[in-house]
Amino acid sequence: MLGAAACKKEETAATPVTPTPTAPTPTPTAFDINNITDTYANVAALGASTQWGPYNVHDPAVIKDDDGYYYMYSTDVGYGISDAALTPGLQMRRSKDLVQWEFVGWALKGLPPLGVAYITQRGAVPNKLLWAPYVLKVGSEYRLYYSLASNLFKVSTIGLATASSPTGPWTEKGLVVTTDNSSADITNGIDPTVIVDQQGQHRMYYGSAFDGIHMVKLDAATGLNAVTGDRGPRVAQRGFTGTAINGNIEGPEIIYNKEQGKYYLFLSYDWLQTKYNVRVGRSDSPQGPFLDFKGRDINLVEDHGPMILAPYQFEGHSGWQGTGHCGVFSDGNGQYFMAHQGRPGIDSYYMDLHVRKIFWTPSGWPVVSPERYAGEDNSPVAQADLAGTWEQITLNYIVIPGYGNEQLTPNFQYSTALTLAADGTFGGATTGTWTYAAPWLTLRFGNGTSAPVYVQKGRDWENKKATVVFTGLDTNGTAIWGKKK
Repeated sequence: MLGAAACKKEETAATPVTPTPTAPTPTPTAFDINNITDTYANVAALGASTQWGPYNVHDPAVIKDDDGYYYMYSTDVGYGISDAALTPGLQMRRSKDLVQWEFVGWALKGLPPLGVAYITQRGAVPNKLLWAPYVLKVGSEYRLYYSLASNLFKVSTIGLATASSPTGPWTEKGLVVTTDNSSADITNGIDPTVIVDQQGQHRMYYGSAFDGIHMVKLDAATGLNAVTGDRGPRVAQRGFTGTAINGNIEGPEIIYNKEQGKYYLFLSYDWLQTKYNVRVGRSDSPQGPFLDFKGRDINLVEDHGPMILAPYQFEGHSGWQGTGHCGVFSDGNGQYFMAHQGRPGIDSYYMDLHVRKIFWTPSGWPVVSPERYAGEDNSPVAQADLAGTWEQITLNYIVIPGYGNEQLTPNFQYSTALTLAADGTFGGATTGTWTYAAPWLTLRFGNGTSAPVYVQKGRDWENKKATVVFTGLDTNGTAIWGKKK
């Protein structure tokens, strides 16, 4: 007990005297974005959780509340902390600007009993920690979905807890999806994402690794499965190389963009510590089919694009890998953002929060900023500010079939030189011509392809300064990023 060794009070006391402080009361340090570091060993310990802010973040889900805060819920993780020593319950954070994050605590007090009971009844041992939450608000009720896996192949569950406040207290309401290893065509019951479609139907998309991504209908009144035990149809899967699957498919995130008039299903491919990358399909219907850039159903047994986020490296930095399992959300005014984990190339066991702006191409595909959001303004960039030296990254991809034991390297996409000349030509690793009608810069490459890329002010996180960035897709659906030096 704190204070158990305090001095014993005397039977007869002198007149009380206010003690003189031995040290001044510490003044909170003013926030400085330059103090956000890639590694954070000095504050990684459980006892320093109040300083975690953007650190120890994995599988983030974000909601903007009426109180002006963005609330984030994420997997139970910690750099250098064993699972046994970590606190289970899903981490909570909040921010008013998406840059300065405050660690709030844990949503749940330990593992949810209903989830534990389901797993133990099937002869499995629940994992010590909770994974991959999702949150939404229905009326005045906050609904927090959690993932609990086990030591047995595919014996997992997604459960629901509710609260009247974004920080709880949370009450467990029931199990939404349960999976087991009784059949090969059952996915792993983790990684939920939920949408209320344009007809008012609540739907959950979920799944990891084994049989793709599935969709079930929910009861709008309770948030639970509309049909108890239903696992729903599959809506997305990956391809194979020979008999080996090309890698994980997991971490779905579903949104509806009213401006585009489409549903977008974001997916994460590959191993979470190395090659993790984000793909997206779109549909006119929440039931699908969700189509890739080529117009093919993402439920076909093949890999799909566009890939809009992947491990990358700009000059002067060790790079970012493990860039997946995204949360996609809006500020309420039409600006969408993507939150995800990033692992620095210098030590891929660190897990940092990245938040990026999302833009929409002229053909209606989402693309993300090559740099993390830093509160930059949205004022137009003048054409005169484009001429000069840039770094360009093309998000190419190499298939390495398998999982963590096979995908040992991040497959970084490295920046190359790009120089935009004032006369409308460009050179460097590629050559061609360019035109600009703010905010769209059109690059026309010598090989016949072209790319309309969105130009905006941004922060050069590698060099801690303001800059200009661009992002877009070329005519083949390959993502292209740029950052001005």
